[in-house]
Amino acid sequence: MNAREIIAQAKAKNRSLLEPEAYAILAAYDIPVLDYRLATSSEEAVTMAVEVGFPAVMKIVSPDVIHKSDAGGVKLNISDGAAAAGSYDDIIQAVGGAVPKAVIEGVLITPMISGGVEVIMGMLRDPQFGPAVMFGLGGIFVEILKDVVFEIAPVERAAAERMIKSIKGYPLLAGARGSQPCHLESLIDIVTGLSRLALELPEIKEIDLNPVLATPERSFCLDARLLL
Repeated sequence: MNAREIIAQAKAKNRSLLEPEAYAILAAYDIPVLDYRLATSSEEAVTMAVEVGFPAVMKIVSPDVIHKSDAGGVKLNISDGAAAAGSYDDIIQAVGGAVPKAVIEGVLITPMISGGVEVIMGMLRDPQFGPAVMFGLGGIFVEILKDVVFEIAPVERAAAERMIKSIKGYPLLAGARGSQPCHLESLIDIVTGLSRLALELPEIKEIDLNPVLATPERSFCLDARLLL
């Protein structure tokens, strides 16, 4: 399905976009996401975890569970097939206990990536100015430093580069203290991709990509919420 068909399906079911659907829409706009699978049984979880590779991350997929970790819906560092099967059962049981009426679509499985610098990207629609794209330091820095900038769409490559370089934490991305610089072009790709998405899909009112992991080779979106 294309992006509009995914959105139409969610609207027809009167629910928000699920994380796998968000990933599919992002990928359609050349925003890199990790390899992912949606398991609906512990047996599938084993096969799919092997396919994406270990260590893996497993997360509940449900329109009724917003704070996945609080509901016991996230497992990290899955090391092998047996751990994948056990983690699937643990997640389903924990979420069922924490949110008894939740509709559970399955468990999302992705590779676990470490290293790099966490940044946050997103989009919100201002009633007066229209869609605004956001970029800033991610992870724990979002709440503490609030080191983010906004730019009204459309955001072309030159403006995206200025956004990235304007945050106070840019030296972390540029290779502070002898570390390798992060791949700037891939960050620019994501910012401009968000701009195109915002202009072409007005049904999406807000986007939260946190974190996006910036590495010397490329950048990946590790978690995504797209609100209709």
